[in-house]
Amino acid sequence: MKRIVPVVLAVALFMENIDSTVIATSLATIARDIGASPIALKLALTSYYVSLAVFIPISGRMADRFGARAVFQMAIGIFMLGSLACGFANSLGGFVAARFLQGIGGAMMTPVGRLLLVRAVPRSDLVGAMAWFTIPALIGPLIGPPLGGAISTYADWRWIFFINLPIGVIGMMLAQRFLPFIEPIRDTQFDWPGFVLSGLACAGVVFGLSVVSLPALPPSVGVATTVMGLIFALIYVRHARRHERPVVELRLFRVVTLRAAVAGGGLFRIGAGAVPFLFPLMLQLGFGYSPFQSGLISAVSIGGAMMMKTLVKPILKQFGFRVTLLSAAVVGGVLMGALGFYRPDMPLAVLVLLLLIGGFFRSLFFTGVNTLAFADVPQAKTGDATALLAAFQQVAIAGGVAVAGAVLEGSMIWHGRDSAMLGDFTLAFFVVGVVTVLSTLAFLRLPADAGAEVAGRRVPAE
Repeated sequence: MKRIVPVVLAVALFMENIDSTVIATSLATIARDIGASPIALKLALTSYYVSLAVFIPISGRMADRFGARAVFQMAIGIFMLGSLACGFANSLGGFVAARFLQGIGGAMMTPVGRLLLVRAVPRSDLVGAMAWFTIPALIGPLIGPPLGGAISTYADWRWIFFINLPIGVIGMMLAQRFLPFIEPIRDTQFDWPGFVLSGLACAGVVFGLSVVSLPALPPSVGVATTVMGLIFALIYVRHARRHERPVVELRLFRVVTLRAAVAGGGLFRIGAGAVPFLFPLMLQLGFGYSPFQSGLISAVSIGGAMMMKTLVKPILKQFGFRVTLLSAAVVGGVLMGALGFYRPDMPLAVLVLLLLIGGFFRSLFFTGVNTLAFADVPQAKTGDATALLAAFQQVAIAGGVAVAGAVLEGSMIWHGRDSAMLGDFTLAFFVVGVVTVLSTLAFLRLPADAGAEVAGRRVPAE
C-alpha cells in the first residue's frame, strides 16, 4: 500500500510532465495549421509557465481548505479541459488561452501531489516514496520531445492533447480508489492580497526569463518584466512579514533543512532546466541529428534515473543527506559540463555513459532534496511548504533556460555568428555545470545528522 500512493500520483504527474515538453518539437506543425508563426506560438509555452507561476502559491492553501485528494482530482479535471481546448484550438489566441487553462491544473497537480505523499506516507518510508514520485519529472522532459515529433510526423498534432483525456480519467479513478482522505483544515483563510502580489511576482519573473531566453518578444520586454516581477516580490516580502498567514509562508525558511533544500535545489535546477534546452539543440545544430534522433539519445538518461530508484534509500541510510547531496551535486554538475565537450568523432558509448551516470546522480539529487525539504517541517505546515518549494522550483527552471539561452546568444555575438556552433554549446554547458556545482554551498553547513530520521539513520523516539 505504501507504494501505491506514489504510483497513483505519478500517473497524473507523468501526463503533466510529458505535456509540458511534448509540444516543443511540434511548434512548427501546430503554427502552420492554425495560421501563426512558430515564434509567435512560443507564447503558448510561456502562457503555460506563467499560469503555473500564478497558481502554484495558492495550491497548498487550497488543499488545506478543501482536502488534498479533492483538489488533486480537480486539478486533473482542469488539466483535461485545457487539453481538450488545445486539441480544438484553431487560432493563436485560443491556443494560448487553452495552454493557460492547462497550467492552472498543472499548478495544482505537482505541489498537491507532493503534499498528499508527505501526509499519507510515514516519514520512515518517505525516501522510497519520493523516488517513485520524482520519476515523471525526470523522464517526462526526455520522452516529450520525441513523442511530440512522432505524433506530429505520423499523425495529427491534436492527438498530443487528446491522449491526455483517457490518462486523466484513469488518474482520477485511481486517486479516488487509492489515495487517502485527509481531513480539510476548516479554519483555513485565504490571503487574497498576498495571492495577487505573489502571482504578479512569480509571473513577472517567469514570463520575463522565458521571453529573454525564447525571444518571441524583444528581449527588452523580458528584462523589464523580470524587473517588475522582482519589485512585486519585494512588496510581497513586506506584506508577508505583516500578515499572520501569508499565502507563501516565508517564515518557513527558519527551518534549516527546508532552507537548504530550496536554495540548493534551486541552483541545481538552473542547470537541470538548461540541459533539455541545450542538449537537443547541440545534437541537431552541431551534430546534424534530426529532432527525433536527438530525442531518442536524450532519453538514455532515463536508464540512470530508473537505476537510482532502488538504490536511493540505502545510499541515504549509509551516508545521510549532507554527504549524498554534496556528492550528487558535484558529480551531477561535472557531468552536465562534460556534455558540452563531447564531439561527433568520439565513440557514442562515451555519450551514453555520460547520460546514464548523469541521469542517476540527477535523480539521486532530486529525490534527496525533495525529501529533505520536509524532514523537519511540522505536519500542519506541509501545505505551506509544498507551495513555497514549488514556487521557487518554477522560477529556477525558467532561470535555467534563460541562463543557457543568454550564454549561447552571448557566445554567438562575441564570435560574430548568426547560428550556434559546437564551441558555443561547450561554453553554455560549462556555465550551467558550474552553477550546478555551486548548489553545494547550500549543504556545506547542514548538520551531519540533518534529516536522519527520514533517511532511516535514526529510530524515532517513542
